Amino acid sequence: MNIEKFTVSNDPDFYEAWPDLTIAPNGNLLCVFSECTSHCVRSYTRIMLAESADGGRTWSPKRPITEGTKDLEYYYNCPRISTLPDGRVAIIVDRIPRVGEGSADLTENVVYFSCDNGKTWSAPETLPIKGIVPDKYRFLNNGRIALAAHYSFEGRLTEFICCSDDGGKSWSEPAILAHDSRYHLCEACLIPLGGNNVVALLRENSGMGYDCFKCVSTDNGTTWSAPVNFPLPGCHRPVGGLLRDGRCFITYRFHHGGGCGMGAGAQNFFGALTDCDALMAPDRKSGGVRIIPIDHDRALRADTGYSGWVQMPDDSLYVVNYIVDDAVTLGQIRGYRIQLEEAYRPSPLKRCANCNCTKGFCKRFKE
Repeated sequence: MNIEKFTVSNDPDFYEAWPDLTIAPNGNLLCVFSECTSHCVRSYTRIMLAESADGGRTWSPKRPITEGTKDLEYYYNCPRISTLPDGRVAIIVDRIPRVGEGSADLTENVVYFSCDNGKTWSAPETLPIKGIVPDKYRFLNNGRIALAAHYSFEGRLTEFICCSDDGGKSWSEPAILAHDSRYHLCEACLIPLGGNNVVALLRENSGMGYDCFKCVSTDNGTTWSAPVNFPLPGCHRPVGGLLRDGRCFITYRFHHGGGCGMGAGAQNFFGALTDCDALMAPDRKSGGVRIIPIDHDRALRADTGYSGWVQMPDDSLYVVNYIVDDAVTLGQIRGYRIQLEEAYRPSPLKRCANCNCTKGFCKRFKE
């Protein structure tokens, strides 16, 4: 597999992290991310935007979307960017109050809109969903808009959702998308799969290296199944979507759990290929996945794995991620252009003439 790497932004004066990506209506790539003091210190934050007109090979200097938050009563966290069906571009970001910090249910999510390919932006509008690390501004197959974010509920991180059926003029009350007394479920990514089906991929945040979890809706996000394991071990911050050939691509941080000795933790950034059947499957063993290593953070205090991606007009994938690596002590934004090998492309399955399985190693398998 061919993976090219590019620098999106590497500013030695700031910690740059938590990027996302979209293709603007004019074809340019827009990458949004946060610049701040450090991962764990947010005495200053500001949401920034960089643009590429050559497919992600080179990037413009970053420019601000929000005000800087030094000495303000709030700070910004994880932005998400989407190109909407009407041609606008939307950036959602969680704005966290410093008073009562740690109470994520107090966090507001605000949205900025651009009608000119990201050149200018509207004043922020407050969204009805509370919580941190919001998902993108999602349009489901029936035109419904869905918003998702998480906060602690009954002692466990819990994902919430609210929806609009009138283009954002009014919204449903936030409802629980995913909650389980055994797990900390958060950082949902909603993927419309066709018809009324939607899957939400979720991070489990106990630090034990557990699988990705999924919840499935068959009524466009009105009701959701109980959480089910999905075979992406150690999955943090899953970001998935459908490719033009019908398969699903997912990027995520691989966090294997355990202690933090030897710089362990957020060292590895992976991708994965799967399909709609696996995403809709009722149990873990029915979900086939091909896992693809994308990058490794060589820094002693590694920190990587929040990402965004798009499929380019030539069917390659362009991914943005944050990573320390050779930025010494501060985070940087890195881009990757990925050409999927022919071996990774779907092909007609040959089936066993006796038992109809698709396992070439079956002793009874016949071409």
